[in-house]
Order: sequence, then C-alpha cells, then structure tokens
Amino acid sequence: MWPYTLKLLWAPLVDAVYIKKIGRRKSWLIPVQFIMGSFFLYIANDINELLPETGKPNIEKLVCVFFVATFLVATQDIIVDGWALTMLKKNNVGYASMCNTTGLAIGSMIGSVWSTLLTSKDFCNKYVRTTPDTGGIVTMEQLLYVWGIMFMSITTLIAIFKKEKDCSLEENHVKLNTFQNYRLLWDICKLPSVQIFAMALLTVKVGFAATDSVSPLKLIDAGVSKDDMMIINTSMYVAKIILPLIIARHTSGPKPISLYLKATLIKLIWNIAFIMLIYYTPKLIKMNGVINIPTYYYVILIVILSIQEILNYTMFVALLAFYSRISDPRFGGTYMTLLNTLSNLGNAWATFTALGMVDLLTFKECSFNPKNDCSTLDLQNMCTIDGGDCVVTVNGYYIEMVLSTIFGIFWYGIFKNILKNLQTKCPSQWLVNYVKQPITKNSKNVFTITVT
Repeated sequence: MWPYTLKLLWAPLVDAVYIKKIGRRKSWLIPVQFIMGSFFLYIANDINELLPETGKPNIEKLVCVFFVATFLVATQDIIVDGWALTMLKKNNVGYASMCNTTGLAIGSMIGSVWSTLLTSKDFCNKYVRTTPDTGGIVTMEQLLYVWGIMFMSITTLIAIFKKEKDCSLEENHVKLNTFQNYRLLWDICKLPSVQIFAMALLTVKVGFAATDSVSPLKLIDAGVSKDDMMIINTSMYVAKIILPLIIARHTSGPKPISLYLKATLIKLIWNIAFIMLIYYTPKLIKMNGVINIPTYYYVILIVILSIQEILNYTMFVALLAFYSRISDPRFGGTYMTLLNTLSNLGNAWATFTALGMVDLLTFKECSFNPKNDCSTLDLQNMCTIDGGDCVVTVNGYYIEMVLSTIFGIFWYGIFKNILKNLQTKCPSQWLVNYVKQPITKNSKNVFTITVT
C-alpha cells in the first residue's frame, strides 16, 4: 500500500519532465519498463542466491531489489493513469476505468495466481500431472526470464509503433516546470470540490473495514482453511475480468458516482450477511469438536464472498471512472495520483484501526476464575496453570461490525447528496485556472496558477 501512497511525492516530476520528441508519457514509460524487464532478468539469474532451497534467503538484497521494483511499478502507474486521459477521446475517457480494472485483473491472475500455481509442486501433481514429480511444471527462474523478455519486447513495440498525441498543439496546453507542477498539486488540494471529495474518500472505508479485513481472519480462526480461502479468491478473478465490461455503460456515463453510492448502500447492508456467517460458521463446520465442512457451507461461503467481491469491484470501477472524468488531462499523472492516494490512505487507516480495535473490544474471563479477565499474557498463563481456559464473553468482532455499519449509514446519509452534487458540477470546478503572462526576455515561467 505505502509505495503507491508515496508516489504522490514524485508524480509532479513525471508530469513536468519529458523529452518532447519522444512524447510526454513515452519518455518515462520506455525507460521504466526496460529497467523493469532488466530487473526480472537480474532476479532470474540470481534467484538461487536470493532464495536458496536450503539456508537463509538474502534478505538485504531482496529488500533492495523489491524496493526498486516497487518504485518502478508505482512510477509506471503514474504514467499509465496520465496517458489514459489523453490517449482516449474525450467522450471515451469514462472507459479508462474499464480498461484499467480489466487489465489489472488479467495481469494479476497471470502474473500472481498462475505463476504461483504453476511453480507449486502440490498443485501440479494434483491437477496437472498424471505422474507425480518434484517441483512445478516451470521454475521461478524460467518464469522470471520469460517475463523479463516479454517486458522488454512489448516496450520495444510500444516505442516503435505507438505514436503519442502531441498535446502541445491544443489551445489550452500549458507547459509547467517542476516547481510549478508541485505548486499545482497544492493548488488542486485547495479546490473546494477536491476538499469535499477528499473527506468522503478518507472516511468511506470505515463502514466496511471490519468486513473486508477482519472477517477473513475470523473465518480462518473458525476452521476454514487458508487453502480454501485462496481457491475461492482465485476463482473471483473471472468476475473481476467480466464485471467491468458489464457495468461499463453505467461507469462511462456522466453519473458513475450514482452507481458507486448504490453499491455502497448494498455493501453496508451486506455486513449483516457476514455477521451471520461468522456467528454460524463454528456450528456448521464442527461436529463434536472435529472440523468437517459440508458442501452446502462452501456454497453459502462462495455466494457471500462473491457478492462482496462484486460490490467491491463495482465501487472500484465506478470510482476510477469518476477520477478519469474530473481529472485535468493536462496534468493527469499528478491529478489521478492525488485521488488514488486519498483513496489508499482512507483504506489504510480504516483497515489498521479495524484490526487494532477488534482485540480492544473483545472481553474474556477465565473459566476457572471469573475475576481473571485474561487481559495480559501472564493472566492467560495463570488461567492455564490453574486448569482453566480463557473464554470470550464479548466478541469484539460483532461490536466492531455494528459500530462500523452505523458509521457507514451516517456516512451515506451525509455524503449521498453531496457526492451526487459533485458529479453534476461543471468540469471547470475541478480545474486549476491559469493566467498567461506577457513573455519577456528573462521570463521562463509564463503561466501563473490561480485557484477560483
């Protein structure tokens, strides 16, 4: 999460510095992706040193490699978000979110899920091979070599065949230097519409934080295996790929926030389904203390998680569509990065708080001695030594779910009409205005930024 939040620090630089002959976005995309491809090849060559089969991994080198790789990926994110606003026609900008989310789902499925499964000995022996063998059908080294070559090949094709639109020919084009671009970021933050929208983005996830972050952990604690959860989550990628295509006609129009609000309300109501699921799971999957998960429970679990994922992705696609519609394409990388950062921060603090509060809201007592509240490790050990068990008297999960749902309902009541009003505002309400100054011999910065 945090590298994609910190990318706001260098987004204005990516918008401001480029080589005109190459193109504003290609000036960054080509070197970044070539370096990423080189990194894949480097990691493939040193994979046995970085992650040896026996012995300790080279943690220091791994941290350095993945820090640089994540930095490059975050930079690529800025470039692609900004390019999408000028690559598509103005009447098709709403489809940027569909392209983004569908591509992200396909890439995640191929690069993460399939790569993990194809290198897994257990998966390949169980589902792919007829005769068990050692290792997966491909090695991590082979995968990294393939993707390194793929990255460099695709980047070469983009460099040769993809022509970037010259936005400098447009009447409203403004070329800002690096300092002005950082000042622009601050002036965007001072826009009244952006400030109101920021408040909504920073608080909306509170209503679902417990559902999204704590519920999966509670299911695992109750006895649902991590492997089962992973398989179910993997199957969700099909919905993630298809869903943006289905709802594109709603998100590409002038009112994507209306769809976002509908999904928000349904998701708040869906919190009740998770409360019931977590409550009844131990009763449904355990018999005489032994875990034996029946088929009908898997059906219930898949239905509840599927609807949750559909709602999550609907909100995600609708929100990205709104970002694309309100962002100034002249400074798209900076604007889109700011909005994404606000959303990421809202998700991060809500998740962190939800995970921390669940224990604080949980109360226990020792079955042997009710005066022992098992609040510390020493008290828990004392209870065990005395022959008792720490029994949960008040489960903090349910308290947190109720509180977060109530907060979410209040949030919906406060921001529903506000957000609907924001999506009907004139595009100029989201733009920083520029006043062109007379050019003199010594003047380098011929534009001043004013907020209205």
